Amino acid sequence: MTARVPCPPAPGPLEAYAASFDDLFRSLAQRRGFREYLTGLLPRDRNKTLTALAGAEPVVGAQHPAVQRLQFFLSESTWKFEQVNARRLELLAADTATAPHGQGVLVIDDSGDRKDGMATAHIGRQWLGRLGKTDNGIVTVTTLWADERLYYPLHATPYTPAHHFPKKRTDPEFRTKPQLAAQLAGQARQAGFPFRAVVADCGYGDHDEFRHTLREAGLPFVMALKPRRGTWAYGPDAHTPVDAAHALSWTDPDQPGDWTPVMRTFRDGHTETWWAADARLGGWGPDSLARLVVATADPATLPHKATWYLATNLPRPASPRLADSPHEPAGLAELVRLYGLRHWIEQSYKQIKDELGWADFQVRSDTAIRRHQTLVNCAFSFCWDAWFTDEPQERDQPQPPETTTGPERGHTRVPPAPAAQLAPSHPQDPSLARPLAHPATLLAGLVDIAPATRTPEPHHLTGQRPTP
Repeated sequence: MTARVPCPPAPGPLEAYAASFDDLFRSLAQRRGFREYLTGLLPRDRNKTLTALAGAEPVVGAQHPAVQRLQFFLSESTWKFEQVNARRLELLAADTATAPHGQGVLVIDDSGDRKDGMATAHIGRQWLGRLGKTDNGIVTVTTLWADERLYYPLHATPYTPAHHFPKKRTDPEFRTKPQLAAQLAGQARQAGFPFRAVVADCGYGDHDEFRHTLREAGLPFVMALKPRRGTWAYGPDAHTPVDAAHALSWTDPDQPGDWTPVMRTFRDGHTETWWAADARLGGWGPDSLARLVVATADPATLPHKATWYLATNLPRPASPRLADSPHEPAGLAELVRLYGLRHWIEQSYKQIKDELGWADFQVRSDTAIRRHQTLVNCAFSFCWDAWFTDEPQERDQPQPPETTTGPERGHTRVPPAPAAQLAPSHPQDPSLARPLAHPATLLAGLVDIAPATRTPEPHHLTGQRPTP
């Protein structure tokens, strides 16, 4: 039997978090690589390429053993990223500060990052939402659990463009982004993460097949539609969501007609009065299988940046559909609250991925890319762990088994990178000089810009979670 040698500890509270994954790594080299990779991801004053993670110069340090060790850990080692991600989710669910509940949402989004060349897995010329243009890069479909207090990623799957398949889009292995998103929504449910609804922008909401797949799977959703998304209707009827919104009666706030006032409370404490209404468009109506809900800051002008056109399968209160619907009813105020949580993506999620180096990987294989993304998500989850814990919690440390033979594979003394090759580090903020000070500093600003505090309806008051 191979002896299990204790691994050199990671700095401070990171060690307690990293130790929770030790049983998933077969060798000392893997456990050490896991700690070194997470430690390298946390500082914010450098990018997250392999040389930066190892603390070596970008060019002359590329062949240093510390860099090569991380390269092997990412590309050639035998650990399973699926197991590591599952353990990360188990830790989040077990912690009372981050445990999911049924009033949160499952946010579906995709992240596009520019990459050069054509030899990397999943690469192709495609729309990159983060850049706002079509370019050469990689797109990853992701799911995120969120409520008013916090948010964290669940699963991620890179999208593979059609040109990678022999039969292009007709190949049986090809999957569109909405198809991948539907699979990830099912994974979230299987992983035991409850949510009130799946929410997504119009990039997914406009896909009839995607909404149908979620409906058939018994999953509730609240998704945006493009204002000019065309729908068949008789000549005099509304043909687009914006037409349906204009057909609603409105005079002024004292005579709102079809509109209902909805109070939105933002994280900084200010409130805004929005207006929401059930509209009719084709087969969509207040008591149909799919509702069209319009929410806006001004029903008279329907401003483009302050108007939402939402499709949902959550029935309205007192609807005749309640008897046949598997979902709890949702009033207009709750629908606005649920979709408002999607803005964690716009305000914070992309920022945190940039801080932790989501797109800074220097690998080409599918497995290595997924491992990097999993490790970034682990670093992000550790940030929440540190944020909710003022002092490192005492966790049970796994004891190595008694030695019966020689040391385990990977127990070799690797010299540290020489001082001449270490890249200088001059963070602008003195509090960021130490990696351990980074998580709380990083999340402090993000918590302040949360999309909104909870504005519950009476029948959902018992599900509200307190804000720390």
